[in-house]
Amino acid sequence: MFAQDLITEQLPGRTLLADGKEYLYFSGTSYLGMAVNPAFQEYLQEGIKRYGTNYSSSRLSNVQLAVFEEAEHYLVNYTGTEAALTVSSGFLAGQLVVRTFAQDNSFLYGPRTHPALWLNTQNFNNYNFEEWAEQVPQLIYNSASPDIFILFNSLDPLLAKKYDVSWLSTLASTKNITCIIDDSHGFGVTGKNGAGISSELSLPEGSRKIVVSSLGKALGIPGGVILSDERTIRELRKSPFFGGGSPIIPAYLYAFLRAPSIYQRAREKLFANITYFKSLLNKPGLFQNFPDYPVFYTPYNQLYHFLLQQDILISSFSYPTPTDEPVTRVILNSLHAPGDMRQLATLINEFGASQHNMLLQS
Repeated sequence: MFAQDLITEQLPGRTLLADGKEYLYFSGTSYLGMAVNPAFQEYLQEGIKRYGTNYSSSRLSNVQLAVFEEAEHYLVNYTGTEAALTVSSGFLAGQLVVRTFAQDNSFLYGPRTHPALWLNTQNFNNYNFEEWAEQVPQLIYNSASPDIFILFNSLDPLLAKKYDVSWLSTLASTKNITCIIDDSHGFGVTGKNGAGISSELSLPEGSRKIVVSSLGKALGIPGGVILSDERTIRELRKSPFFGGGSPIIPAYLYAFLRAPSIYQRAREKLFANITYFKSLLNKPGLFQNFPDYPVFYTPYNQLYHFLLQQDILISSFSYPTPTDEPVTRVILNSLHAPGDMRQLATLINEFGASQHNMLLQS
């Protein structure tokens, strides 16, 4: 049985009810637990009373809701960027950017770049990020295009690896360089106060950065955002992908603007959970992880089945296609209680001991 075989009619939080059974739930991307946070839901209900359940119009309409610009202004201050643009999904944010700049430009894709930034189905690769980064200067030099776009994820949420991007500051080129980075799995968790990678990027003078992100993971908002300089954001506003797409549901932005303290408390709880869980592991080498990040990747796919038999559900599915090998991870969120992690760690330690014994016997 795989995780996708479990059918539920209730959104999971720290537990999941499926097929008449309750599981401890260590999966999903709601890292801060916003989807089921009561305080956040109260603000959302206030927003629905004010704005209704949806805004069925275009951002180019002759009727404008102030909450969109209020949210974008807040995101500018939050991330330290010049300008921000919100759209209805993280995927649309990525596609809006790449489709706007697609013509007559050179796109250099990093390993495992999210499909939101793909121009076609050939842009996925499994190369080592560090090796790819070493090749980028030569790839820029070899390109006949005067405009170079470097596209990659801020981190690898599948293998739980944070990328070193300090090399970007050393790029020397007479060409026009734009870095387009998908920060969907970092935004809300990584960076100063969860502001993601934007404030951490250092690029050569004259180059441009564009950060795209889903807001629906850590922040619990069904929408996306693009962060860049004012000129770039003005250009993106002219795109038919922006004008023709529905905006974020305003009630969620209303809640978002009132929830900074809720997010902060959830981040603190998440970081405490990460620290506590790691302290309980007898063999932390079973996992790949980086500091203050709630994803723990393991190459031991059998851990999924072992835990499932004990009514604990972790993440394990084939990616990027159904024919690929499963990617198995333990994913913590801010809702987990100490007892949840003790129960999980006890079983993981038991699994680790059994694997060690098997190796000794082989």
